[in-house]
Amino acid sequence: MPTEAALKTERIRDPVHNVIEFKTGSDDFEHALWKVVQSRPFQRLRRVKQLGFTDLTFPGACHSRLAHSLGVFETSRRLAEVVNRHVVRFSLPKAQRALAAALVHDLGHGPFSHAFEAVGERLKLKMANHEYVSDSLIRGSEVADAINSSLGSGAANDVADIVAGSGEKTIYSAIVSSQFDADRLDYMRRDRMMTGIQSAAIDFEWLMVNLRVASVAYGVDEVKIGEVDTFVLGPKALHAAEGYVLGLFHLYPTVYFHKATRGAEKLFTELLSTMFLLARDGGSVATGLPKTHPLIRFARNPEDLDLALCLDDTVVWGALSMMVDAKNPTLAKFSKRLRDRQLYKCVDVRPRIVKALADKDLSPAELVNRIAAIWKAIEAGLKDHMGNGVDEVPRIVADRASRTPYKPIEESKGPLNQVNIQTLDRGVVDLRTVSQVVENLEPFNLLRLYVAADDAEAKARIEKVLDMEIAA
Repeated sequence: MPTEAALKTERIRDPVHNVIEFKTGSDDFEHALWKVVQSRPFQRLRRVKQLGFTDLTFPGACHSRLAHSLGVFETSRRLAEVVNRHVVRFSLPKAQRALAAALVHDLGHGPFSHAFEAVGERLKLKMANHEYVSDSLIRGSEVADAINSSLGSGAANDVADIVAGSGEKTIYSAIVSSQFDADRLDYMRRDRMMTGIQSAAIDFEWLMVNLRVASVAYGVDEVKIGEVDTFVLGPKALHAAEGYVLGLFHLYPTVYFHKATRGAEKLFTELLSTMFLLARDGGSVATGLPKTHPLIRFARNPEDLDLALCLDDTVVWGALSMMVDAKNPTLAKFSKRLRDRQLYKCVDVRPRIVKALADKDLSPAELVNRIAAIWKAIEAGLKDHMGNGVDEVPRIVADRASRTPYKPIEESKGPLNQVNIQTLDRGVVDLRTVSQVVENLEPFNLLRLYVAADDAEAKARIEKVLDMEIAA
């Protein structure tokens, strides 16, 4: 009879996938992944929310990066099963490396995820780049030890390469990174569920039962080089595939680019950038934080991976009430605003620019260039209200972003980076070539300014500059 240890299964209840299992008693690979789940880097993700400040807008959106990572792992299992059914020479080692990559793909996210990366980009902090930190942890921490113990020496490096998108592009790497991958298939369902929005639904099970693997030709400049195995949706899944792309299209304006959420992110970027600059230059007293605080220690030694691992959402939230008493005015005011949800108000600039240019008979390219030029002039006209040094509180904060719901084909990546659909008359094609809905989707762009509701002078200045630059 099998021993109790051989029958042992660890189970996690999940709102999206119901039960996620790790058979730790009889499977060395899943036992190793369970050790990864128990590791310090992975457990830190409990304290990093998947959607950053989104719970300030949607109170239910408190799910963690850990929950999402487990969900991506479970989804990757489903995709790996598809590969196993349709690929003649199925490679278990490659599939296992893809599953491991799915589990650890988000290890490097810092406090409030992408908002922290904006601070890192401004101050050139490589430990604020989640891809860099993920790569370091997968290759050189207890995570690497667990992966190598099961899959062999060097396996952790292979997993890191998959997460980074480097190396050979195969059907196995497409499980983790493509336009139809386990990451998107989980966060689209999870984020919709936890925010409570009723749009952006996808027909997940129908997509799965219609998914297969097929060999598709690829080449350069229409010259065929060879064939590659890739995910393909059957013809009955055309409308479900459109719904998948439209789901992502709806999530950006509704959730990810919500004006209040973005406003909180902008305050956070100004707050943490100022705090790091003060601490780095020896001015920790002005921050209101003790020298031993994790944020101060990281600011003074931002190359230290262990100090980066000490940072999470709870560290920042706990610091806000301390920084409210900071001597630095930006820290004191913005900490209070974030803590008490007294956010700056949004002035949505882009619709006003587009409306003013509607009768100019501009080509699409000319319109893009004209909008960019006007926005640049607006920022220049408001520069004196956007803060000048760590001691001046920004009265106006600018926000610019763009997201394409479906990326065009890149020949360097080929058919592994598109949603492929089987047609009855044309064979396997890119979804956008048979769907007017997908073909006509335009990028979601935003140009916004944020200002305090009670700052009448700054609001008047915004209106004056907008009227002058848009009419020019």
